Amino acid sequence: MASPGFHQALAAHRAVTPGRRGDPGIAEAVERQTRAMRELSARAFPEAGSDDQPAPIEVAHLQRRREADATRVAALRRARAERAGRDSGTGAAVPGSAALRSTA
Repeated sequence: MASPGFHQALAAHRAVTPGRRGDPGIAEAVERQTRAMRELSARAFPEAGSDDQPAPIEVAHLQRRREADATRVAALRRARAERAGRDSGTGAAVPGSAALRSTA
C-alpha cells in the first residue's frame, strides 16, 4: 500500500545495511544465564500442587492460625476461671492472676 518511492528507498537501505551478526560466545552466555535463572526460580518457587503439599507460605499461615486459636482458647479459659473466682469470692481461684493485676 506504500508508494513506489518508499519501496525503492527501503530496498536501497536494505542493500547497504549489513545484516545482524551475533557473537556465538554471547549467545551461549545468554543461554547459560537463562538456564541458571530458571533453575534458581524453580528452586525458590516450586510448582504448587506438584506433590499435593501446601506451599511454604500456606504452612506458615496455618501455623499462625493454630497458635492464635490456642492463645484465644487459653485466654477464654483464664477469663472464665477468673470470673468463677470472683463470683465465688475467692481470689486464689486462678494462680498468677495477682501478678497480672499489678502495674509497675
